[in-house]
Amino acid sequence: MTGSLEALLAPQSVAVIGASDEPGRIGGRPIHSMLSAGFAGRIYPVNPRRETAQGLHCYPDIASVPEPVDCVIVSVPASVAVEVIADCAKAGARSAIMFTSGFAETGASGSSAQQQIAGIARSSGMRIVGPNCLGIFNLEIGWFGTFANTLASCKLPCGPIGIITQSGAYGSHLFTITQNRGVGSTYWVTTGNECDVDVAEVISCYAAIDSIRVIVAYAEGIGDGERLRQAFADARAARKPVIFMKVGMTEAGARAAASHTASLAGSDSIYDGLFAQYGVWRAETTEEMADIAYAAQFDRYPTGNRISLQTISGGVGVQLADAASRRGFEVTPLPETTRAKMLEVIPFGGVNNPVDFTGQALNDRTILDRCMELTVEEGGYHSHIIYIASLAASPFTRDLSLSVFRQLRERYPDELFLMSMIAPEEIRRRYEEMGYPCFEDHSLAVRAMAALRHFKLVFERGAPRPAAKLPAGVLPVPGAMAGEQDAREFLASAGIPVVDGAQAATADAAVQAWRRIGGPVVLKIASPDIAHKTEIGGVLLDLDDEDAVCGGYATLLDRARAAAPDARISGVTVSRMVRGGIETVLGAVQDPVFGPVVMFGLGGIFVEVLRDVSFRVAPFGEDEARDMIDAIRGRAVLDGVRGAPPGDVDALARALSRLSVLAAANAATIDSIDVNPFLVLPEGAVAVDALIVPRRD
Repeated sequence: MTGSLEALLAPQSVAVIGASDEPGRIGGRPIHSMLSAGFAGRIYPVNPRRETAQGLHCYPDIASVPEPVDCVIVSVPASVAVEVIADCAKAGARSAIMFTSGFAETGASGSSAQQQIAGIARSSGMRIVGPNCLGIFNLEIGWFGTFANTLASCKLPCGPIGIITQSGAYGSHLFTITQNRGVGSTYWVTTGNECDVDVAEVISCYAAIDSIRVIVAYAEGIGDGERLRQAFADARAARKPVIFMKVGMTEAGARAAASHTASLAGSDSIYDGLFAQYGVWRAETTEEMADIAYAAQFDRYPTGNRISLQTISGGVGVQLADAASRRGFEVTPLPETTRAKMLEVIPFGGVNNPVDFTGQALNDRTILDRCMELTVEEGGYHSHIIYIASLAASPFTRDLSLSVFRQLRERYPDELFLMSMIAPEEIRRRYEEMGYPCFEDHSLAVRAMAALRHFKLVFERGAPRPAAKLPAGVLPVPGAMAGEQDAREFLASAGIPVVDGAQAATADAAVQAWRRIGGPVVLKIASPDIAHKTEIGGVLLDLDDEDAVCGGYATLLDRARAAAPDARISGVTVSRMVRGGIETVLGAVQDPVFGPVVMFGLGGIFVEVLRDVSFRVAPFGEDEARDMIDAIRGRAVLDGVRGAPPGDVDALARALSRLSVLAAANAATIDSIDVNPFLVLPEGAVAVDALIVPRRD
């Protein structure tokens, strides 16, 4: 292993400050665990009040330890912790794990002390995990830099799963649950308050370790959004699934009340978009994390969407078919010729897909054998789920079942099979050893298969194409809240199509603009203080003669003065009347963690009531924009409904990508951009109205 976390994950020498002779105490457990697990490195207990600890010579302080150690475990009161960490840095320690609590989690004084520790890490180069953490272990070398009772929970030998959590107690819980589920882990890290090392850096580290094939992560909050993006990109490039539980649903903060995007951009929505952008599987429960990690550790992924379902129960077969269809699988019937052959074997069963080989399989082993052979050889499926109830556990069929599935695996070593069975752990292990992931609940088997398919698609796609650069001649960001016309001109300069129009300070100027446009126009009140124009009657549609335009100008000014007497009014905007098209909303907003993020949704009720929107972190290219478009529930509207023509999705994707580049390039000066509505036409697309809110730092 190489890299800046090597001293933490694979130390050869360890000091334990606050070492205890009692294995049950926090300062004693790491020593006890390492001695019990056969840690081959050098262990130096440090405690000025003891001569020995658990049979090892004790040193009075870190300066007395005979070598600069790879890692120091710090188990001392918070009142002396900063001084101890400074001493470790002076002694040349490469890394430290701080069990000590009482820092940023306790308030201002604790936060100040934690900042001092972070400063020591930066100035010395010593890597620090914590404070307020449960530590680290590496089962492969018997390294236990933790006071968790890991040895008691450990049931399995080292495995391909790397676990990283912010919470120590939850990390310990997660390890125990995954062990019980049959998930083999080698590395486990809890980061606590993250004064230095954070979840993102550990993910990147795991992505570079060959023996880790699956990454499981948990976080309550992220401090460095860019580092997390890079970590996800590293894992994707290494073709390693990331299963992530992000908890906590807080609003990103109050922003301009005028911005739809800001009001919809709760941080949890942005995490959803980020995970989708990088192919991370977001788990909602511990059970889901364990199940998906369990399935992924077998390192087999479906190469396509066609799934076969084999069952001993017709009722379960229906449930499987429903669940697989909802998850996006193609539950394709067997070829007609294959069904005919199968009917010769099970004339009493179902031979479509699902295949119901019925309980008769208990009497005749050739039924199960032949059904599987025909399905694999002739069905053209990419994956298989097989439900056998308690067939594997029954004393009457246990040997038969094991023989059939051993022979099936030998015949098809690369085929992806998930089993659904009810059997004790010792029997299930025998199937797992043959390469069959096993689930009691058949619906969870479908969910796991969907996750495997998700990861396969992510790996096949790889990193999406980057976004195009901004065109030359982009206008500077308006210095104040930009009105409609200024906002449209700014967007147009960045290559985002906008409706033809102009701002008019007089009725005569409005008439001149109408004549230049040469067709029906829309008049809107122009005021930086009136964001929602329709609410005051500040929009007039389809005006197409001089009297209508002139009268409309006067009407809008009268309405604005009556509704908002203190508003600054600069006239009206005159825009070409665009007919038809599909109304959408585009937006960009500054997130405190991830910086500029872009929103997309359909207009009207979809965004106002249903909040049917998707987010991505800027910048991104057109491929990602299309995925963003496909993510909304109302996506089919863009394909045309009730005889309406489909919208130009390519033009929409270009606009979203360009907006993302514009937002990223102006992250320091723009708080939010709303493009509402953005009309997607049968050919092309156009921004009708826009609002730009500058940063108020």
